[in-house]
Amino acid sequence: MGVVWTPDLTMKQGSNLGRFMARLGIREPRDMIERSCADIEWFWREAVEELGIAFSRPFQQVLDASGGIAWTRWFGGGRINLAENCLDRHARGARADHTAIVWEAENGQVRQWTYAELDDAASRFASALLKLGLVEGDRVGLFLPLIPEAVAAFMGCAKMGAVAVPVFSGFAAPAVASRMVDCQARVLVASATTSRRGRELDMLAEALLTLDSAPCVEHLVVIGQPDHRTAKAACRVPIHDWHGLLERSEPHQPARPLDPETPLLIIYTSGTTGAPKGAVHVHGGFLVKIAQEAAHQADMRQSDRICWVTDLGWIMGPWTIVGGLAAGGTIVLIEGVPDYPAPDRLWAIVARHRVSILGVSPTLIRALMKHGLEPVRDHDLSSLRILASTGEPWDPESWRWLFENAGGGRLPIINISGGTEVGACLVSVLPVCPIKPCSVGGPALGMAIDVFDPEGRPLSHGVGELVCTRPWPAMTRGIWGSPERYLATYWSRFPDVWVHGDWASIDEDGFWFLHGRSDDVIKVAGKRIGPAEVESALALHPAVAESAAVPAPDPVKGDEIICLVVPRAGVLCDSALEAELKAHVAHALGKSFRPAHVGFVADLPRTRSGKILRRLIRQAALGLPPGDSSSLENPSALERIAALGIGRPATGGSFSTHQPREDSLSTHQPRED
Repeated sequence: MGVVWTPDLTMKQGSNLGRFMARLGIREPRDMIERSCADIEWFWREAVEELGIAFSRPFQQVLDASGGIAWTRWFGGGRINLAENCLDRHARGARADHTAIVWEAENGQVRQWTYAELDDAASRFASALLKLGLVEGDRVGLFLPLIPEAVAAFMGCAKMGAVAVPVFSGFAAPAVASRMVDCQARVLVASATTSRRGRELDMLAEALLTLDSAPCVEHLVVIGQPDHRTAKAACRVPIHDWHGLLERSEPHQPARPLDPETPLLIIYTSGTTGAPKGAVHVHGGFLVKIAQEAAHQADMRQSDRICWVTDLGWIMGPWTIVGGLAAGGTIVLIEGVPDYPAPDRLWAIVARHRVSILGVSPTLIRALMKHGLEPVRDHDLSSLRILASTGEPWDPESWRWLFENAGGGRLPIINISGGTEVGACLVSVLPVCPIKPCSVGGPALGMAIDVFDPEGRPLSHGVGELVCTRPWPAMTRGIWGSPERYLATYWSRFPDVWVHGDWASIDEDGFWFLHGRSDDVIKVAGKRIGPAEVESALALHPAVAESAAVPAPDPVKGDEIICLVVPRAGVLCDSALEAELKAHVAHALGKSFRPAHVGFVADLPRTRSGKILRRLIRQAALGLPPGDSSSLENPSALERIAALGIGRPATGGSFSTHQPREDSLSTHQPRED
């Protein structure tokens, strides 16, 4: 695939990155990337100055890796607070009355907060935490949808030095409790309810159940209008109404100057086996890296309104909050789903609130594609100037759909990839560089990224492991309470090299591509292939709306390929179509990669942010225990895959003769049981 978008002179010279390069005397983006990755100390010092990040006491040393690369410390000798940079300096200055937050509920309710209003709420919450007896380093659970109060709670924790622990707003009590116990949180902040496809979900009930299994929690703060008398009767700890708590608290709580390595955030990511991992992020490194990415990748400015379809419990929730507010811009928050109460909800929000930077996942776009083009074309999307994406590899059809329809062929898709433990991204498209469909561009600025073969040698051709050979500011400071697990997970395969767990390749023109998780890799008779390649081939068939490919054990070949397909509306799912799809993949990828089984389902297991959970698909298909499934949005999808039995050789048939049901998005709370 060739280049489909090239930056014009305005983007090259007028973007944040273009101006940064001009100040440094660097003309070519490739030179900027190479120098930033080769001399990371120089780059991050320059980035701090360019972005105007305020240290209350200047740092003396950019980085200190004397304790080993895995435990690198950043901005030594300085003092900083993330909230000072994202909130205080704006609220005290000329941007006090600028809109910081726009929030819209599923029912159309809209609220807006200025920087001054957000600072008042955050300051009062910080004061309230101090009155409750919390001290620097104590953990505060945030069981909240993306509402304005969630941002205030996050920033309030940062102001007084508490550690925010956001968890997915769709979790049930066991999943919330396991995280609260792991980090020993003293306070839990919960929304009374949230709305999901028109259904009011009782988050307070889950919070109360959480307390039964989390004796560490001493206080429950509730946002919303619950029946406090009923709740208090069932609760072993004091329940504080958010608004009452804030009214009784001091309105002026300045951000404390902190050591840059002070923990800011513990955010959990689920592993293939074992308990979820609590990635630890700190004030200095997380702020600098996220502010730099928002400015130089998403080109975020004070005049921009950024909306990322995500959740507070996923890394892109904190990324959007920190990146948008550090730039002094406006963050647009969506509660609920992007295609309810109407298929055009996302596009209507973009038009109504003049969103200029829109972040999505490939899975979300595939879901919206099912509604056709009318929902997109019915709205004025002229405010958009940047499209962004993350979460998983793209397939060409979905990428082009977003590029041509939402972007009109004129907007760049800033495709990034990193992860919860990375705190940001490893690879990224840059707005000053040409773009190929589905590409992740190349190494993000300041990131010494490479692709290694199985022996740990740089790989110029073919698919290999995505690795990082130098530290970066936002890298996790370990897994909470388990330093050995951190080292074993990321640093044990190659000496002093972070192995991320993604397959990547670099084409002949220097464009980088991802091919899925390396632990999802399928090895058929010694030949490796990523699930994304199989899924991209299936996406070209007119009967396929969406698909997932996973490996199953084969006594001769090692692995065989299993495909789960969501068909387009009206498609007859029978043995003839199964055979046709197998042949289609074999024609596209070669006979070696002909799928052994194809099953038809109404939906694929996914997180609320739309990420397909291939590990759970494989476990269900093989009839194995799912392991950690707490991030699953739609458990019924997993049950239907298990019922097919396509990964178990003892079953008779490999296809479903029933038409997939239309209720493919479950509104049930996912449970960890």
